[in-house]
Amino acid sequence: MKVAVLLSGGVDSSVGLRLLREQGHDITAFYLKIWLEDELTSLGECPWEEDLQYARGVCQQTGVPLQILPFQREYWDTIVSYSIRELKAGRTPNSDMFCNRLIKFGLFVDKIGSEFDKVASGHYARIEKNNGNFILKRSPDPVKDQTYFLAYMQQHQLTRTIFPLGNYTKKEVRKLAHDFDLPNKNRKDSQGICFLGQIRYTDFVKYHLGEKPGQFIDIETGDIVGYHKGYWFYTIGQRQGLGLSGGPWYVLRKDTDNNLLYLSRNREIRDDLNRTFKVGEFNWISGEKPEKQRLQVKVRHGEQIINCRLHFKNNSIGEVILEHPDQGLAPGQFAVFYDGDICLGGGIIRD
Repeated sequence: MKVAVLLSGGVDSSVGLRLLREQGHDITAFYLKIWLEDELTSLGECPWEEDLQYARGVCQQTGVPLQILPFQREYWDTIVSYSIRELKAGRTPNSDMFCNRLIKFGLFVDKIGSEFDKVASGHYARIEKNNGNFILKRSPDPVKDQTYFLAYMQQHQLTRTIFPLGNYTKKEVRKLAHDFDLPNKNRKDSQGICFLGQIRYTDFVKYHLGEKPGQFIDIETGDIVGYHKGYWFYTIGQRQGLGLSGGPWYVLRKDTDNNLLYLSRNREIRDDLNRTFKVGEFNWISGEKPEKQRLQVKVRHGEQIINCRLHFKNNSIGEVILEHPDQGLAPGQFAVFYDGDICLGGGIIRD
């Protein structure tokens, strides 16, 4: 089988490439250039050079051709501009969600056309076929499971996709990297947003939106308890990095018109606000919304999954009631729904 492998220079995609090579597939690796050159030049970071060096090293060791595709303009138009718009509107974007659907398994697949049978990546997730439909299932490694970021994929994309790490844990992948003696076998996992590399997220936000000093307000008393640099630097539920004494304080609400952030130290108030929320702009991987109301949900990447009930107000809006409150439900974040190990899809948390 002819397979196009998305290679980032990290351990996961490199091990995935080697596994597919060991299975006898005809492999070509692709490195997608999505970094932001203006930001990198301004902020003095060039993390992509190391990524590309490792990607080349893995391909040379394995005897696999590597193609480098420029996707900066497309990435800016579809992903970065979306992130900036959402931040300016006071919401919390998730660029990885749309990167997977629109870039890696969207524009990239369109670009290679029918030349390859499948596209592979180093995601921790499983794809299975059931009654003619492809289903997305969680990884056996609950910490590394990445189905949350893949919940906006569609049937035609799963049809052409392979996740060679789907049945492995991170510990097993690390061991394979050493067994294969990969040049990046000791490389640390990347953290944060893929297109920023080592650039701090706050620096990226400041570069595009600047600073706009405003007030922190105690939601119970109305008192000014401090000052912030602009509402777009903060997310609902945040308690780190506020720079306030007498805490812990939590961000509960944003007033974007007046650049105010409302905080509280009261756990009961936080819990009341963080049990029920509305979701819209759904994507269901099967193409149809679930018939069951009792499901599980993730409101961020990670191993925490919460029992919930999902009621549909109409075809486009759903109400979610959590079994227990979550620390921070931020508008713009994605709620991803599960039925056991099966990732059903998700939607965007509304204001």
